Amino acid sequence: MSGSIAVLADDSLWVGVAQKFGNTFGTVAGFLAILLLVFYFAGRATGRFYRPLAMTVFLGPAALLLAVGLVIPAIRTFNLSFQNDDSTRYLGFKNFTWAFTTSAIQDVLINTLVWIVVAPIVTTLLGLSLALLVDRLKLQAVYKSLIFMPMAVSFVGASFIWRFVYETRISSQPQVGLLSQIAIWLGFHNPPNWILAQPLNTFLLMVIMIWVQTGFAMVILSAALKAVPDEIIEAARMDGATGGRLLFFVTIPMIRNTLIVVLTTVMITTLKVFDIVRTMTGGNFGTQVLSNEMYSQAFVFFNTGRGSALATILFFAVLPLMIYNIVQLRKEREHR
Repeated sequence: MSGSIAVLADDSLWVGVAQKFGNTFGTVAGFLAILLLVFYFAGRATGRFYRPLAMTVFLGPAALLLAVGLVIPAIRTFNLSFQNDDSTRYLGFKNFTWAFTTSAIQDVLINTLVWIVVAPIVTTLLGLSLALLVDRLKLQAVYKSLIFMPMAVSFVGASFIWRFVYETRISSQPQVGLLSQIAIWLGFHNPPNWILAQPLNTFLLMVIMIWVQTGFAMVILSAALKAVPDEIIEAARMDGATGGRLLFFVTIPMIRNTLIVVLTTVMITTLKVFDIVRTMTGGNFGTQVLSNEMYSQAFVFFNTGRGSALATILFFAVLPLMIYNIVQLRKEREHR
């Protein structure tokens, strides 16, 4: 009897799997069929209907996905930022007043500001230095690949890697963390718990961001350095510019727009940092940033209004950087 029940259960399981597979296959096939029909009729269109139909066919799906995935959620978040925790009544600007007047959130905003000042500048300077050094070496493609490799690692994966680097044990036990072992070699008998040490822990978390983003900065700036005309460099050398003078007064001004684009791009990424803080500390021990606080308010404390207000602040903080970045990219294209 039990064997028959097991067989029936297995049969029902396979039937359910087959039905789900059939439904998925039918949905995909139907979508492709509709897409093919649309492209077929768009290709046969002629005359004055051709251009608007082609624009609708090719831009319509992208515009629809953009509206569904970005525009509508942004408008809804902005609307929720003026409401209370369960979105039952409007509070006006009280959520924003809370964000800018509460001492804990002020600390979060200051901490976020430190992130977007320190991490992008260090990343850009380090990327420029590596670009200048690697371009003078043989087999530079190998070195660039090794430096760029952390870009292939997610922020969560990078955080787990660096968690082992920052791991701390008592000095009598074998050290797992590389940083603690180096501290012991240098004479520190009791290395601190790096993640708990404030404000050092914030800068140690920034190291993860810098480690991941430096390869990106190096590759972009290396391409910009190679695009500087050799005639300009030779003319500057004939005029007596060498070493630092050649770098600061000739090379860097020539790649200024690219430097700004790299700096603002890393700044945008840093402003939205969430994974590193969430994985390493959860925002505790004085490491909280705006994006992680937004998540905590919305999905841990279930205060939709305050979470949406923080999301709106984050959006308006990123928006000027994005606009400036786009303007600089357009200027660079015009120069080319």
